[in-house]
Amino acid sequence: MSTISIQAPLTIPVAAAAGGRSVTTRLRITARGRRVLAALAAAPVVAGIAVSLLAGGTAIASGESAEPVAFETVTVLPGDTLWSIAAEAAPGVDPREVIDDIRRLNNLSSGMIQVGASIAIPTAYSE
Repeated sequence: MSTISIQAPLTIPVAAAAGGRSVTTRLRITARGRRVLAALAAAPVVAGIAVSLLAGGTAIASGESAEPVAFETVTVLPGDTLWSIAAEAAPGVDPREVIDDIRRLNNLSSGMIQVGASIAIPTAYSE
C-alpha cells in the first residue's frame, strides 16, 4: 500500500497589479452559497422520497381480485410426511404437484412439518 505526503499546501501566486507581490486566493462560501450546496445535496433524497410516496400507493394488498381457496384441514400424525399426506389426499395425481400446492397454501418454507399441526389441503385434491 502506498502513501502520499503533502509537504506544503498548493498555492498559486497571482501577481497583483500594484507592487508585483504575490497573493494567494481562498475559497469563501457565503451563507447563500451554503444554502445552495445544502439544497443540492438534499435534492436526491427529496426526489427519492417523493417517488416512493407517489408510487407506493399502487401496491395495495386487497383480496378483491383473488378468488377464495377452499380447503380441508388434516392433523399431522406421528410418521406423516408431506409426501404421504399428498399421496393419501390425491391418489391419482403426482404427489410433487400436490406437495407444491400444500406448501404454497400453508406458507411452508421447507418440507418439515410438526406432529399435531393442522395442514390445509386444497379441496380440489380431496374430492
